[in-house]
This record gives sequence, C-alpha cells and structure tokens, in this order.
Amino acid sequence: MKGLLLAVAGLTAAFLSSASAADKLDPSCSSCHALAKPTDTSLDRLLARKGPDLWYAGSKFNKDWLVSWLQDPKHIRPAGYPYFKNIKKGDKHDEPDPSKILAHPKLNKADAEAAADALMVLKAPDDLVPAGAFKGDMKGARMGALAFIKFRGCVGCHQGENGEGGLSGPELTDAGTRLQPDFIAAYISDPQRFDPHIWMPTANLKDLDIQRLTAFLAQLGQGGK
Repeated sequence: MKGLLLAVAGLTAAFLSSASAADKLDPSCSSCHALAKPTDTSLDRLLARKGPDLWYAGSKFNKDWLVSWLQDPKHIRPAGYPYFKNIKKGDKHDEPDPSKILAHPKLNKADAEAAADALMVLKAPDDLVPAGAFKGDMKGARMGALAFIKFRGCVGCHQGENGEGGLSGPELTDAGTRLQPDFIAAYISDPQRFDPHIWMPTANLKDLDIQRLTAFLAQLGQGGK
C-alpha cells in the first residue's frame, strides 16, 4: 500500500511539474503545439494540428539548441507542417509552397531561455523514451549512413548529410545538435507510439540497425566529432 501511495504521489508531482512548466510558456504556443499529452489521438486531430507535439520536448530536444533556435527559428521541415497542406505542383514533382508556410515567432534571449527551461521539464514517460535506448556506440555510424541513404530509404523524406534528401519530413542535417540520442532511437523503433497516425512508418528494425541509424544521426551537425 505504501508503495502504491508513493507511486501515485510521484505521478501527481510529475503531472503538476509539467502543468507548471506549460503555464510558463506563452499561451500562443498551445495554439499550435500540444503541451500536454492529448486525450484525442484520432486521425482528424493529427490532420488539424498546426505544429508538432511538445509534450515530450524535454526528452526530445537538447536545451542549447532550443535556446539558439527560438531566437532565430529556421524551418526544420522544408515543406512546413503538415507537409501535405503546403505543397504545390512543380515541373517534375510536388514542391513546397513558401506562401503557405508560416514563420515561427522569434524570441529575445531571455524569453528563449525561459521557454527552453519550461520545455525541458516536459518529459516523456520512461517507457516511451527509455534512458539508454541508444547504447552510445558510435562505431556503427558508417553503416547507419548506408541504411539512411540506401537500405532503408530515410533520405526519401529527410535531408541528411550535406543537406541531400527529401522535403516532406524534418531536416536531419543537424540531428546531433537538436535531438537527444535516446529519443532518436526510441522514435525510430516505433513512431506510432508517439502518435498512432503519424506518417513515418514503423520499419520493425532490429536493435542493431536502430543503434547504427542513431549513431549516424547523432553525429550530424557535430562538426566532425
């Protein structure tokens, strides 16, 4: 009984901490982003939302990147969000329509730091982004690059090394500075656990392949580290 009460108390504290963090963000943030885990996980909700969910931002982003990006935001998704609402017919294929892609507001340094602090409190459950999901072995990065570019077709939707790749998904040219490795591994493993209708497929990869892809992505944007 004591253990159950402690668990409930811990969950309550975590919820209140997340709610308090969300309250510190500008109210306009919630007009585009979910700052708490949505109860509505329908396809209609996915199609209607204006920006990616941020209820697990603290398990996804690196704080230094957040502070920098919020002061000078650049499009992470070349075709905007969601991409299928922001494309037009081109000469050879569909292409982004810049007139439909909204710019993200810029924050001054103090506001960017405060927003980043609040976002970093918004953590995913431990079973969604487990600590140690990426085992830290960077030796597989070369094989991960081959998987990204050739074997798994990731480059069809995402720009990777040298900015080469598709436009419908988020750019990954700076994935190592933007994203936490455990998040990368967890998301590759099963994107639908984050959102049941998200268009990134679950590839049912073996853990070795996930580790190699994560190693490749984790070093992008790191200046050759």
